[in-house]
Amino acid sequence: MYWGLIGTAAAILTMFSFVPQIIKVLRTRSVKDVSIITVFQLSCGSSLWIAYGAHLKDRIIIIANVITLVTLMVVVFLYFNLGKVRQ
Repeated sequence: MYWGLIGTAAAILTMFSFVPQIIKVLRTRSVKDVSIITVFQLSCGSSLWIAYGAHLKDRIIIIANVITLVTLMVVVFLYFNLGKVRQ
């Protein structure tokens, strides 16, 4: 009965988990504390979750991980663009 609510809460927390990192990078204009390996690992994981969600036809899994992947791509974009500025 509550599993849909739990899944939705987990999806929301996951979707926006990297937003604080994005805000910090934008405020400090520094990516020195960002682990690009972690970002790529999470991106691969989100991509696999999207494939799994598509297999199950589960919109919550798909949407949550697409949004997560988009936020991770923003981190990657900032990492490579702001990292060049500081070198």
